[in-house]
Amino acid sequence: MHRFVSLVSLLLLSLCASQLSAQTVSTLAGTGKQGHTGDGGPAVEAMVGEPYGLSLGPDGALYVCEIKSHVIRRIDEKTGTISTVAGSGKKGYSGDSGPALEAKLNEPYEVRFDQAGNMYFVEMVNHIVRRVDAKTGKIETVAGTGKKGFSGDGGPATEATFAQPHSIALDKNDNLYVCDIGNHRIRRVDLKTGIVSTFSGTGERKPTPDGAAVSGTPLNGPRALDFFDEGAGKGSLYLALREGNMVYRIDLDNETLHHIAGTGKKGYTGHGGPAKSATLSGPKGISVAPNGDIYLADTESHTIRVIRKKNGIIETAVGDGKKGDGPEGDPAKCRMARPHGVYVGPKGNVYIGDSETYRVRKLTSGQQ
Repeated sequence: MHRFVSLVSLLLLSLCASQLSAQTVSTLAGTGKQGHTGDGGPAVEAMVGEPYGLSLGPDGALYVCEIKSHVIRRIDEKTGTISTVAGSGKKGYSGDSGPALEAKLNEPYEVRFDQAGNMYFVEMVNHIVRRVDAKTGKIETVAGTGKKGFSGDGGPATEATFAQPHSIALDKNDNLYVCDIGNHRIRRVDLKTGIVSTFSGTGERKPTPDGAAVSGTPLNGPRALDFFDEGAGKGSLYLALREGNMVYRIDLDNETLHHIAGTGKKGYTGHGGPAKSATLSGPKGISVAPNGDIYLADTESHTIRVIRKKNGIIETAVGDGKKGDGPEGDPAKCRMARPHGVYVGPKGNVYIGDSETYRVRKLTSGQQ
């Protein structure tokens, strides 16, 4: 009996090892040089301008924010081609009510889609959130005035001011949440009424107590958000604190904050251990996988890390903690340079905005 159990254990270990080794990292777009070239051709031959946030769209294509080119690009994985879908490539703030391709943008940081297929993205330097209509392709501002500040709660979001908004998320009721990082707050826009309010944060850079109410609780550098439908109720928001070097789950039913990762100290430790005991290094991107695992773009450790939902263990998914550019293949050996964007698709593939190698990468699971 003991021998049988040992054999089963060996088989399970072998299976786990084969699954891990089957994971591969590849480049979807970018040549390693910064630029805005290649539309209509192969994405791997195109230059991209420092990719940040990214997301799969309702058409199955990958949409990528490029902060140096001031555009949103679309990568069709079926054909391998790349195109521009928003932004003229010129830095500025113009074009509302017109075609998205003729608008001037200023460093689009993150992109998301609502249930109707409309595209939302945040422009940090313009201090705004904009929307591209899925049917008409026209662009409009839905939050912010273009000026930096903190004002407007209780009124129209288009008359409110923000300070360096970075990340956005949409819940199942199409409420728009904005990481208003310069104000150390999360703002919420009711897209049905257009009214903005402060959802969480006080403007103070103080520690966030575990289990605290979202309202009236300080947030130290709220940088990245993702919504996850828990299957019942309103779902959850997952929040990465860049300056705070921690991750919280926000229960939208009870409106409470729950600490799930990071000690609050900056570092790159804890692989294989409890996520709450690990140190993080300036996380600037977050995405929840369909199985509930939480992926982080741990920017300043040049890695993608994952918090396993089943046991709360943190692991390094891509990278080794050192800055570099590849090589492709083995995720543990593929170095990156300050990745800002991470997005997990419905099949468990992980898309990465590897910002300073000017590449969009993909971690593909061998289980598919």
